[in-house]
Amino acid sequence: MPDGFYSLDARIQLARRARYSLDVQYYLIQDDRTGRLVMRNLRDAALRGVRVRLLVDDLYTAGADPMFRGLAAFPNVEVRLFNPFCCARQSIASKYVASIADFRRLNHRMHNKLFIADGVFAVMGGRNIADEYFARSATSNFVDMDVFVVGPVVGQLASIFDVYWNSPQAYPVQAILGESADREEARRSFDHLVDDGEQMRSLVLPPFDILGYGPISDDLDAGRLGLVWGTAVAFADQPGKVMATSAEMARSMSAQMNVMDRVMESNSDVVISSPYFVPGSMGVQAFGDLRKRKVKVVILTNSFAANDVPLVHSGYARYRVALLRTGVDIYELSPTRIQRNERLMLPGASLGRLHAKAAVIDQSMVYIGSVNLDPRSESTNTELGLFARCPELAKEVIRVINVSKLQSAYRLRFASDGQSLQWLATDDQGEVVLSAEPEVTPLMRLHNMLLAPFVPEQLL
Repeated sequence: MPDGFYSLDARIQLARRARYSLDVQYYLIQDDRTGRLVMRNLRDAALRGVRVRLLVDDLYTAGADPMFRGLAAFPNVEVRLFNPFCCARQSIASKYVASIADFRRLNHRMHNKLFIADGVFAVMGGRNIADEYFARSATSNFVDMDVFVVGPVVGQLASIFDVYWNSPQAYPVQAILGESADREEARRSFDHLVDDGEQMRSLVLPPFDILGYGPISDDLDAGRLGLVWGTAVAFADQPGKVMATSAEMARSMSAQMNVMDRVMESNSDVVISSPYFVPGSMGVQAFGDLRKRKVKVVILTNSFAANDVPLVHSGYARYRVALLRTGVDIYELSPTRIQRNERLMLPGASLGRLHAKAAVIDQSMVYIGSVNLDPRSESTNTELGLFARCPELAKEVIRVINVSKLQSAYRLRFASDGQSLQWLATDDQGEVVLSAEPEVTPLMRLHNMLLAPFVPEQLL
């Protein structure tokens, strides 16, 4: 599901049609119109008698405590916070300041994204729950990817959810925020928050997505889902990764190892989408080894201008020249060129940023999930992913990546001196060749120049 509108609608449709259970796990659920729309449908499901379990990482809950406590006040709902902060919950900064002595633990976050209905349908991938993940922000939106899943692998995903739900790091929301003094008033406040306002407007869906699929509701109504079939396996970090006392201990639990191990087994070609890409010297060596075996490697990542975490770009840029020398093809997404890409259907003048975490190996094996190829995924955050052996799905994922790679990204190459870099793109006038980081302001350069030396690569 590459299109934001369709991906959000899939979650809403599952919530509205669920009969028995909804298990929902996210790194971020924003208190915006998208977050409120999802929360409203979770409440409605609970009022129909559906058991709702919501597990949210506690980093981005700042300012949204009433929303989570309000949902928990309804019957059939349990809300838990993962790896919670103790106090000073007004902002992320105040949370960290109040808990500075516990920074090592709190720097580890649950990055998983998962939505399971009745134990038989699941949506998982790269999207959190906020406007910018579903092409609903007026300023900037993420190009992302999810997958709609049925079959035995849903049972694996459900087991992973249960492990996190029952882990010592998951606290009932009441244990952190306190019990609502008046549960009825908490429910009324929640109703007012999610029932009034712009989120009440129905989602307006285009007739087809990039891949030619119609709305999932049409398939569900007809009782015949338009799926491609393959064999799949789900994998995730252990929840206890957030309690690791060393990077080595965290790496031993890392889902990123599953991704890179599969990549290294490729025989012909690898296509990777990783928005936050910091390969490190070992990653450069690994991709170099693939090239020595004549494996074609294509990587799509964010350009400096497109990266919503600019400091991550400084970590990536250290290895860019070395990667190119191995023969890896690198493409960097342009935040403004993607505005003109009508196939991605981003609204108005909003900037586009890459957020899809995906890989296609030998045109037959597909990875989709939350794992970035960076140090945070490797040794700091918990992650969730899925591998599917399905040539038809592989073909679709490559098509989606190519929409951004060929129409909205710069291809990197060496200039004639064999040292400096050039960024190539194509527009109506033909090929465009740039010799400096495109679309970057002096202020952005200054910001990274001043801060990058003080941020350890392990935190990127």
